[in-house]
Amino acid sequence: MKELTRREFIATATVGTGFALAVQPISAGVITTDAKGLVAGAVKIPVKDGEIPAYRAAPATGDNFPIVLVIQEIFGVHEHIQDITRRFAQLGYLAIAPELFIRQGDVSKLSSIDQIRPIVAKVPDTQVLSDLDATVDWAKKSAKGNGAKLGITGFCWGGRITWLYAAHNPQVKAGVAWYGRLVGDATELQPKYPVDIASKLTVPILGLYGGKDTGISLDTVEQMRERLQSSSSKSEIIVYPNAPHAFFADYRSSYHEKEAQDGWKRLLAWFKQNGV
Repeated sequence: MKELTRREFIATATVGTGFALAVQPISAGVITTDAKGLVAGAVKIPVKDGEIPAYRAAPATGDNFPIVLVIQEIFGVHEHIQDITRRFAQLGYLAIAPELFIRQGDVSKLSSIDQIRPIVAKVPDTQVLSDLDATVDWAKKSAKGNGAKLGITGFCWGGRITWLYAAHNPQVKAGVAWYGRLVGDATELQPKYPVDIASKLTVPILGLYGGKDTGISLDTVEQMRERLQSSSSKSEIIVYPNAPHAFFADYRSSYHEKEAQDGWKRLLAWFKQNGV
């Protein structure tokens, strides 16, 4: 079979269905949100080098919806991320989760996180930020979104991106970052981490972190808090002492219902008080 060019590949790529192979087996208590009363499903977002797939959910009637960008975990825009967009849509939001790794590979078909990590490591931050700009533009022009009410939330890999995109696009009204890495070694593709942009941040971000997260130390959380004090963003960080990494992921054994529900309530209140 003739090898596809990158442009041809992303033009033919689609959002996957179900859960990523690498996250099997799925917990019995997984949350499922139906699409009743919604327009929900895969869409194509025009970007600089073609189109990327995304999952979109919004109320079936009405317009001028507040926009929420939902940023994927390392596992891509699989069923958990799609369900989160439907949760937002049931509350009156236009929620969109673009596939931000798709040029580098389809991670939903890989069976282990060790196969996924090398692909994600090749994703440039500049590509991600540009794709999110394009997603916002599409939401305003093609999906009845209100650009004056723009929010963002992301999980794990997407938590880091939430901080970075809020620094990149000051039109974001508010963001909520779930256990995103705050400190790291700069590379050519990922030159900055949230701690590097914290002091100049103007967008209010709520960070939700686990005290028992073995991948994000509390020292780095405190470092981020200190940097945020010199910003004008009025950002806050909440640490749940007994929560591990991925405590919101209801399809995994890491799920902590109490902290997840509290975090979701805080997210909705944070968006409301900041105009999303």
